[in-house]
Amino acid sequence: MTTMTHSNPSPTTSQSAGAALPQNEVIRLSQVWKTYRMGDQDVNALAGVDLSIERGSFWAISGSSGSGKSTMLNLLGCLDRPSKGTYLLEGRDIAQTSDDELSDIRLKYLGFVFQNFHLIPQLTVEENIALPLFYQGIEGADASNKARELAERVGLGERLGHRPTELSGGQQQRVAIARALSNDPSVLLADEPTGNLDTATGDSIMALLCELHNQGKTIMMVTHEPDISAYAQYAMVMRDGKVESISENPPHPSRGGKHA
Repeated sequence: MTTMTHSNPSPTTSQSAGAALPQNEVIRLSQVWKTYRMGDQDVNALAGVDLSIERGSFWAISGSSGSGKSTMLNLLGCLDRPSKGTYLLEGRDIAQTSDDELSDIRLKYLGFVFQNFHLIPQLTVEENIALPLFYQGIEGADASNKARELAERVGLGERLGHRPTELSGGQQQRVAIARALSNDPSVLLADEPTGNLDTATGDSIMALLCELHNQGKTIMMVTHEPDISAYAQYAMVMRDGKVESISENPPHPSRGGKHA
C-alpha cells in the first residue's frame, strides 16, 4: 500500500486495512475496486487500488481517458462507494455507510471545486459562498460574516454584491473555492480546476490552491495538464483502473518548496 510520511516521502508499505487511521493520515484505500455492468460485461473502473494520503498533502491525479482518475475522484468525494475493498475517510468506512450518512460525510469532511464553477447565477458572491452554511445550520449574520471572511480569503472582498455573470472566469473559480472552504473540509477535491481558464488565470488559481495547501489543507486534484500537475507535491498517474506510478514533484515556488 502506498504511504507518504514526513520522514519518508516515497511510497512504502502501510499497515493492514480496517485499522484506525494514524493521526497524520486522512484517507486510506485498501484493495478498492469499482465495477460497472456494461451490457453483459463487468468493467473495472478501479482495480485493486491501495493508497494512503497524509493530512496536509497536495496530490495531482492524471491519466488518459478511461484510466480511472474521474472514478477515483468521485469515490474520494463520497459520490460513490467501492464495489469491493475499504475506503477510510477520517477513520470512517465509506463502503458501510447509508446514503444519508454519505451526505453528512460530504458536508462535514469534503469541499468540491469543479471545472465549470457550478455557481448559482441568481445569487450574489456572498450568497453563493453562504449557501452551504445553511445546511450546516449557520444562518443570518453568522453566515454573512463567514461568507465575507471566506471572500476576503480568496481575494474577493470587494465583489460580495456581484453576481457570477459580472465576474471573470478566475473570479468565479475563486468564489467556488471560497464556497468549498465553508465547512473547513478535511479534504479539498478539485476536478480540472483550471480547465476553463486561460494560462495566466489558471496560474493564479493554482497559486491560491498552493496557499491553501501551505496553510495545511489536504488537496486532491485531477488534471490532464503536466504544468498544472507540477504545482502539487505528488503526481499520481492512473492506468486501466490502477495506480501506475506515484512520484514526488520538485519544490514549486507557489508552495514555498513545501514537502510532506
